[in-house]
Amino acid sequence: MAKPGARIIITLECTECRTNTAKRRPGVSRYTTTKNKRNTTGRMELKKFCPNCNKHTVHKETK
Repeated sequence: MAKPGARIIITLECTECRTNTAKRRPGVSRYTTTKNKRNTTGRMELKKFCPNCNKHTVHKETK
């Protein structure tokens, strides 16, 4: 049986929404996903679609 606690739920937040003033709508895009904290010890960065910016941007892991 697998040991509990290997996977944790993280939140990914758009990096351009904080500084971009010419957005389609106000707000910050956030996605939730899981990661294995044993294999991925650092902060995760993924390119995801941001509906506020209306384009694919880098989303970084937040606490």
